[in-house]
Amino acid sequence: MSLTAPLSAHARARPDATALVFDGDRISWAALDRAVSRLAALVAEKVPKGRGLALSLPNSPALVLLVLAACRAGREAEVLDPSWPQATFAGVVERLNPGWVVAGLPDLAFAAVADALDAPATPPPLAEPSPQLPFYVGFTSGSTGLPKGFRRSQASWIASIEGESAVFGLTDADTVLAPGALVHSLFLYAVVRGVFAGATVVFGPRFSARAALAAIASEGVRLVYAVPTQLLMMLEAAERAGQRPLGGVRQVLSSGAKWPATETARLKRLFPDAAFAEFYGASELSYVAVAGEDAPAASVGRPFPGVEVTIRDAAGRRLPAGRSGRVFVNSALCFIDYATGAQPALTRLGAAVSVGDMGFLDAAGFLYLVGRADRMIISSGRNIHPEEIEAALRRHPAVAEAAVLGVDDALRGTRLAAVVRPDGPFAPSAAELIAFARAHLPVAKIPRHYAVLADWPFTASGKTDFAGVRRAWQAGACAALS
Repeated sequence: MSLTAPLSAHARARPDATALVFDGDRISWAALDRAVSRLAALVAEKVPKGRGLALSLPNSPALVLLVLAACRAGREAEVLDPSWPQATFAGVVERLNPGWVVAGLPDLAFAAVADALDAPATPPPLAEPSPQLPFYVGFTSGSTGLPKGFRRSQASWIASIEGESAVFGLTDADTVLAPGALVHSLFLYAVVRGVFAGATVVFGPRFSARAALAAIASEGVRLVYAVPTQLLMMLEAAERAGQRPLGGVRQVLSSGAKWPATETARLKRLFPDAAFAEFYGASELSYVAVAGEDAPAASVGRPFPGVEVTIRDAAGRRLPAGRSGRVFVNSALCFIDYATGAQPALTRLGAAVSVGDMGFLDAAGFLYLVGRADRMIISSGRNIHPEEIEAALRRHPAVAEAAVLGVDDALRGTRLAAVVRPDGPFAPSAAELIAFARAHLPVAKIPRHYAVLADWPFTASGKTDFAGVRRAWQAGACAALS
């Protein structure tokens, strides 16, 4: 079965029910099935087998319809970020060598897309594509060089959907909100998962906390996908507006970064009937672990259904519970390869893959992450993961972001330096931060040197660009805190 096979069944069973909602524009299941079939015939005609359909489009009906059409045609949808500089766009397209590039379309309603692209009015039937075929290339928001494209098969997303359905369930009675950019695989997956299950999916042109809250209320949203930053912005917007609790939501799913457990009570006030869960995963691995409300706060949960997680040392030997090492994942959810020829820090051990995360499993099978292998700092002979220090510093009320660097030191070889972005007009002093850190960290992990960086660099997915912070440090752009 392919990812779009259930679409025709939904169209036959509930032809007039709403399938997708974009900024108030709606399309029924029957109309969606017709539009995807027309566009799939066009994609099959324009894109030779083995080549891809490159899409450089903002969130829009056209983007979703063309992704589904490529899937039905057995072609690869290569979802490029339309905000890339022209040089980046050109470099990625040169690497991908797609059969067709669609970019710069005007704003089109669902009903207008197929006609605007001259798709055949009466499309010929297409053979059902193999689920093992590549169907999607997404891109990581790397800080240097071209973005790295990761290639996924239909089968890997079907396995993700089946595993998630076993944990949470999703039916044609549900409505799903995908509030983020579809160049982020989480939100594109949310759309495809909804279509696969026959649920109504609501998405918009860009993330807006107010718009997301309004959509939840007006569309009867039952399941919300979001990253922690979006959820926190929704909480703030709801509190400013005096928003009444949104009791219809039954599930909130968070991914992309660790959810701050201190904010769960606020989340429960806004969504009193919703179960909350967060996923840990990676672009190359898909879902790895899921943490429900009963998971230890510091863990990222237990392995996702169908996923085997092992912890191994540098020699590849399996480590017992409680011992930290590289996190290896073996599952049918993993990616095929890198579409742009890039080979980031990826380690394969038989069928198992590690993307460089370090962690350990406890005796109950919960996974804990301690950092990245490529960010580990060796200072005075100790292996130090900066992520633990950054998390502690972010707990200070005057710190919005933190990045810990290893800088050259004649005595220690490397010393710890922390760069912070203030949460407000004033930065805390170095003495304040050291005193605060003492309550949360062992002495060996407390940085003694602090600086502030006002123009904080972020990746396209909204995470701290640590390489950018290091460049700012090296360029003297960080102001020392006394």
